[in-house]
Amino acid sequence: MKINQPTLNKIEAILEEAGYVIRYERGNFQSGYCILQQRKVVVLNKFLTLEGRINTLADLMPQLEITFDALTHESQKLYEELMAKPANE
Repeated sequence: MKINQPTLNKIEAILEEAGYVIRYERGNFQSGYCILQQRKVVVLNKFLTLEGRINTLADLMPQLEITFDALTHESQKLYEELMAKPANE
């Protein structure tokens, strides 16, 4: 997966299609993110680099409730790719 802005935009689109709101805020995040499950909000540290944002969102995907059928075809392909990625990568 390429580390660039269009990749980040595609990952953000998956979360938005699943009903999540992504916010970039400053704060003292232990791991760079915070999930508010009841409100479907993902808060990322706004000081993360582009690579950090992509990796953090990719690592979060398995923890989130995402309905595969609600995604567009392009998002489904990227979602499958992200879910197939080994955890230690």
